[in-house]
Amino acid sequence: MAEFRLPNTTQRTAVVGKTGSGKTQFGMWLLSHAAFDVQPYIIFDFKGEEFIREIEYVQEIDLNTVPTEPGLYVVRPIPGQEDQVEKFLWDVWSQENTGLFIDECYMIDKYSKAFKACLTQGRSKHIPMYLLSQRPVQVDRFVFSEADFHAVFFLNDERDRDVVGKYMPPDVELDERLPEYYCRWYDVPRDQFVILSPVPDRASILERFNMRLQPPEPPKRRFI
Repeated sequence: MAEFRLPNTTQRTAVVGKTGSGKTQFGMWLLSHAAFDVQPYIIFDFKGEEFIREIEYVQEIDLNTVPTEPGLYVVRPIPGQEDQVEKFLWDVWSQENTGLFIDECYMIDKYSKAFKACLTQGRSKHIPMYLLSQRPVQVDRFVFSEADFHAVFFLNDERDRDVVGKYMPPDVELDERLPEYYCRWYDVPRDQFVILSPVPDRASILERFNMRLQPPEPPKRRFI
């Protein structure tokens, strides 16, 4: 895999691609390297992603309280909970030092003020964001304009490619299809563009999550 840096606790990452392109696995691989040992990271799982359900030691939460302790958490909003999601995002914005991983971020209201606040002010508040979508045309443009990193897998729709292409280097041609599970990676602050080969397989990513999340074993009692 080409040399590139990973997002830190102040940066936003947009991961886009059609269904089956590899975007979810790539996003999960990025998340497996995140600093959830330092601050809480919250996964928004709108579609009941099986990959997310397979992570051991991830903590299930609801929309009533934002966790304060380091760790990996998952919340599963359902249709009709838009107001609760908005309040939850405002609570994240107020708390600061909290990561967000949003799978299929088009499920967040495109006109959400709290979501936009996290996007535009997240750097100073240490709210890293991983934002995945198969339909860039349906999400808030700030997802792309505020992103520090773009991971672009193949997109079927020309309109989606046009949306993302505005935030990539001018000589990058998104119509050209890469090999399966490869992606284009653009580090905006460094203006660095590379083609990335596929990330490790699902089992390896789950192993990394579980290794990092597993509680330490209690000390063994000594008998004299």
